[in-house]
Amino acid sequence: MTSKSAVSAEHQPHTTRRNYWMLFLVSLVIFFLMLIFMNQWFWVSMPFMLTFLVMALGYM
Repeated sequence: MTSKSAVSAEHQPHTTRRNYWMLFLVSLVIFFLMLIFMNQWFWVSMPFMLTFLVMALGYM
């Protein structure tokens, strides 16, 4: 079993990736709001934003 077959987003349904895109956009808005209003804490939302971006692109 290779790592490509073990962790692959190719076999996920289209709706799952659409949900990841929606979660990415929501976390992006939260990221920008935190960057504007609570700039010392903006990094807290970064892992969520980047994780959902990677999952939406199908790399994880």
